[in-house]
Amino acid sequence: MKITLEREKCIGCGSCVSVCGKFFEMADDGKSTIKGAKTGQGGNLELETNEAECAKDAADICPVQIIHIN
Repeated sequence: MKITLEREKCIGCGSCVSVCGKFFEMADDGKSTIKGAKTGQGGNLELETNEAECAKDAADICPVQIIHIN
């Protein structure tokens, strides 16, 4: 399973961090980041994981829908 964040589109609202601090945190530039992620295709952040857990909630709550679980 992969968590993907289209970071360049992040508006910095912090909703993902509030519901899923296990995977998400706010960076110094005010945008969200995925803890331990690598930069993938198109500059998106990607993290392979066995369990997406609360990341699905973060994807659902994101107002700009830039978090994807595949």
